[in-house]
This record gives sequence, C-alpha cells and structure tokens, in this order.
Amino acid sequence: MSGNRTFTMLKPDAIENGHMGKIIDMIIQAGFSIKAMKYTRLSEDQAKAFYEVHSERPFYGELVEYMTSGPIVAAILEKDNAVADFRALIGATDPAEAAEGTIRKYYAESKGRNAVHGSDSDENAAIEGKFHFADSEVF
Repeated sequence: MSGNRTFTMLKPDAIENGHMGKIIDMIIQAGFSIKAMKYTRLSEDQAKAFYEVHSERPFYGELVEYMTSGPIVAAILEKDNAVADFRALIGATDPAEAAEGTIRKYYAESKGRNAVHGSDSDENAAIEGKFHFADSEVF
C-alpha cells in the first residue's frame, strides 16, 4: 500500500450508535473504493499490539479498554492520495474542532470516542492493513 491505499477502523462508539452504514456511505461518496473490510472485535492482546505506539501515554489503558468494548469495522481503502484525503474526510480528533462535513463532526462523541481511525502515513497504512488482513483478504 503506497500512496493510494489507507487503513481505517470504525470504532466501537460508531457501531454502538448505529452509524456504521452512514460512515461507510460517506467513505464511498468521497471516492474511496473498499479493498478489504471486516466486522470484528479486537481482543485485549490485539488492541495492545495495535496501539503499542501509545503504550507509554497515560490514556493507553483506557484506549485498549475502549477499543475492546465492542465490535469494530476494519477496512483498507483505495483512492489517489488516500491517506491525506481520508484524514481530511474524518476531521480533527476532537469533534468540537472538526470541520463541517467530516465524519467526526457528524458522528464522534468526544476526543476519546471519536468514531473512526485513519492511518497517518503511507507506511502506517501498510502496517495497519497487514495487522488486520491477510493478503488473500485484500482485493
């Protein structure tokens, strides 16, 4: 995945609040194609490994607990300039600071329960995609 692919997760709050279809529709309407998708639930070990980069931060334990609290939707998306375009579509981490028309402005509850994850670089998109999907699951 370089340049034209990114990774996303619809987080437990988005699923719990019934926003899964609306968010997926926003993604498709923004010109992304879905190359892999699964509805799943992270184990504690998976959440710890995925968010290991934050393990020294004070919110790490809460993040792991939150991400294991319910199902998620993991997906690999494709579009030119995928990482930057998807980051623009999801908006700022804090929904109070998110631009109008963004996923987080519409569907996030708070900075901690912010509806969706989006990779922050091409490198991380590749790592995160491989974390969740085998090559045979990506089209």
